[in-house]
Amino acid sequence: WTLDPSGDWYYWWISIMVLPVLYNWIIPICRSCFPALQEQHAVLWLSLDYVCDALYLLDIAVHLHTGFLEDGILVRDRGRIRQRYLRSPSFPWDVAAVLPTDLLYLRLGLGVPAVRANRCLRAPRLFEAFDRRETRTAHPNAFRVAKLMLYVFVTIHWHSCLYFALSARLGLGTDAWVCPNASRPGFARPLRQYLHSFYFSTLILATVGDTPEPQREEEFLFVTAGFLLAVLGFATIMGNISSVISNMNAADAAFYPDPEPVRRYLRAQGAGGRLARRVARWHQHLRAQQKLPAEQAVLRHLPWGLRAEVVASVHLPALRRVSLFQSWEHGVLRQLVLRLQPQVFGPGEFVCRRGDVGREMYFVREGRLAVVAEDGVTQLAVLGEGLYFGEISLINIKGEPPAPPGPATGPWPPASPQPLPLPGNTSGNRRTANIMSIGYSDLFCLSKEDLAEVLAEFPSARATMEAKGRELLLRMGKLDVHAEAAAAAAAEEAEHRVQALETALEGLQTQAARLLAQLESSAFKLALRVERLECQLRQQ
Repeated sequence: WTLDPSGDWYYWWISIMVLPVLYNWIIPICRSCFPALQEQHAVLWLSLDYVCDALYLLDIAVHLHTGFLEDGILVRDRGRIRQRYLRSPSFPWDVAAVLPTDLLYLRLGLGVPAVRANRCLRAPRLFEAFDRRETRTAHPNAFRVAKLMLYVFVTIHWHSCLYFALSARLGLGTDAWVCPNASRPGFARPLRQYLHSFYFSTLILATVGDTPEPQREEEFLFVTAGFLLAVLGFATIMGNISSVISNMNAADAAFYPDPEPVRRYLRAQGAGGRLARRVARWHQHLRAQQKLPAEQAVLRHLPWGLRAEVVASVHLPALRRVSLFQSWEHGVLRQLVLRLQPQVFGPGEFVCRRGDVGREMYFVREGRLAVVAEDGVTQLAVLGEGLYFGEISLINIKGEPPAPPGPATGPWPPASPQPLPLPGNTSGNRRTANIMSIGYSDLFCLSKEDLAEVLAEFPSARATMEAKGRELLLRMGKLDVHAEAAAAAAAEEAEHRVQALETALEGLQTQAARLLAQLESSAFKLALRVERLECQLRQQ
């Protein structure tokens, strides 16, 4: 068996290795500085020690079975994996961490857990597990804060243990700075001694409370070292917290548009009041409902295939609920879903108005929209989830070709030519209805160019969409049937003409080939006659 370093099994194994590493960084120092704690639970500590040793040895075996990437391919050859690990910089440290230093118990006794200090050399495994967890968790900023607090706790824990060891060496209760002795009520228990030491170390390292003034040189040196560590730790904490805050702000800026530039523009133009409140409510709705209008910018760094998988997993279920797409093949939907642009409309906002030039169609993902009359109040119909609109302006319903444009009066070609009316559709490429959002509506927008590009690759989907558009135009009375029939007849006649031209062209090609063969034969015969005459001339 070979583990993939980016796989789930490897990830869960290094997550398990966090426990023995943290145990060896927290418990042995506490047992060394608090002898009573070591004596009361000696069997428990020995059992946990050897369980951690077993996990360390098993981790070395996992290293020997963890593959590596070479030219993008996972190497599973056992010999190459073993050779690579044995030559890696981590191998000597892994071996040093499992050296049997416990044999010193035979000489020093069980009361000296410091002989296991080499077990702390596996700290890189802890950092690796934290890095993997940070990339997989759904809340990386909260995990960074929790990791920082763990580092702070371990630092204060070590400082408190060293403080108690120094107090025991100088004499418990000999002055106000050291830890009180057992004569003070409650301080006979190791837990009370540890809590007092932890509290005292917190005051020193946080520099937020009054501590007793040191009386001896050792105490002065210890407090000075604690203050220096506090300065370094305070700077580290502030830097990490500011990094977390900046990352959160950067993440928000990448996901949601910033409303401040729009507010400044409205204030500069003197257009505030109701319009500014609508803009503010729209931005607030995006954040509250976690809508992402610019998802293409977020996914732009992913390769094309992976981007298609991500977008399909997010939007394909909603796209399948659209009645138009329920009979379409999966390949068409995958091409469409990559070209959809999410848009969010607020209450009372018009998605399109009757008579506007149609350049896109819309699919309702969430929300409700109303088809309103010209007064903008009377509701003629309500569109809900899974429905679509705007396809009439995009589908080319066959009919009479549009009339040719008149003579140009301006520069040619025009800077921005207007789209010509669609033949057979009497409304051309104009919108046929007023669509207004009742509440907040989440829509998919598909442009005319993207739709034409997809339908050109899938003729069956194009035929289905044209059939549905023709049926809708017939119900609305906006399809010129005679023009459609004339266009079909003209297309058939044109097809016959093309076939006749192709037949005539094939005949001309045959005659040209025959004439070319005759020409080549005549040229060859002429060359032979010339050569024969030249030979006769030389003989004479």
